[in-house]
Amino acid sequence: MKKILKLAFTDFKLIFRDPSLKSFLILPLVLFALIIWAVPPLLEEYVFLVPYLSLFLVVAVIENTQLFCFINTMVLIDEKESEVAKVYGIVPLSKLEYIVSRFLIPYLFTVALNLILLFVQTICELSVVSILLISFLAALVVPVYALAVNSIVQNRMQGMVYVKAFNMLVLIPVAAFFVPDKFVHLFGVFPTHWVFQSIHVATQSLSIGLHAAIGFVFLLTLLWLVSRIFIRKHFG
Repeated sequence: MKKILKLAFTDFKLIFRDPSLKSFLILPLVLFALIIWAVPPLLEEYVFLVPYLSLFLVVAVIENTQLFCFINTMVLIDEKESEVAKVYGIVPLSKLEYIVSRFLIPYLFTVALNLILLFVQTICELSVVSILLISFLAALVVPVYALAVNSIVQNRMQGMVYVKAFNMLVLIPVAAFFVPDKFVHLFGVFPTHWVFQSIHVATQSLSIGLHAAIGFVFLLTLLWLVSRIFIRKHFG
């Protein structure tokens, strides 16, 4: 574990060797400013938006999460193009340890961003348990997203195309907020649906246990699957 942690911290610093990726770190600050100072007066001024209160949090959480979805995806593609990835095939780590070391810090960073966001927002009250579950659940999108894209693409051009496609897939379950209740879970085939519904239920002060449990099982299963595909293609 010490070896993984050491490599994870080293790798996290190397992530920002590309100056263009550093600029993305300002996005959470913009997001926090909007949620703290722009959304509350908006809800007071336009009361017809109140029923969609949870939607504001859904968008904020998933945009927070997509920060490292994009950064990690681009870093892995860059390593593939520059053939740096081949070096990782000979480091003294198992394939599982390699994946853990690459995503440990981005995952924890994403959890922290969402914890801060959900604790500082003032548009609705959320329990501590709900905030913790939502933050840890939503952050699982990061490794699933980055590994899935990198299991498909060969270069940066393809990567940009698939990133746009995956961004749409991540956001499609937002449509569930605009359909009759009996059709809501038709969007359950998309893993982020269970993140979104967990947030929606939490804003109503209800237990999110079932939605969060389905989300964890769904995302962890996907993570196992895309990890196997990524390892086969990355080191094959």
